[in-house]
Amino acid sequence: VKGIVNTIILSAIGVIIGAVLGTLIALAKLSKIKIISWIAAAYIEISRGTPLLVQVFIVFFGTTAALGLDISAFICGIIALIINSSAYIAEIIRAGINAVDKGQTEAAQCLGLNYNQTMKNVIMPQAIKNILPALGNEFVTLIK
Repeated sequence: VKGIVNTIILSAIGVIIGAVLGTLIALAKLSKIKIISWIAAAYIEISRGTPLLVQVFIVFFGTTAALGLDISAFICGIIALIINSSAYIAEIIRAGINAVDKGQTEAAQCLGLNYNQTMKNVIMPQAIKNILPALGNEFVTLIK
């Protein structure tokens, strides 16, 4: 029972913090500033291209052996799950944003909304509808 509770807690924290970080990374990848977009793309490709177990080992042994920090295995597991899930969630959010019809952005611009207002009031509410099923799948994947 304790293992189930710890698994759910780890997964919930990983998805919640990963969603916040993933949103920022997705917006960075969609940025028109090339260097920011490249950094975000590199983070996503590296995080998605390495197995989760390797990331757990790197975080655990990297913080304890290489950096000399005394961090518990539970915290290292949370950090590794956040790193992994934020990359996957960034791609989910980016795909959800890109799935919204371009006419919505054009209509918002015709109404005089700037980029931030368009994203906040027009694009993101529609994208969230597309994103929710995939976020549920990500949570289930983290539990596994």
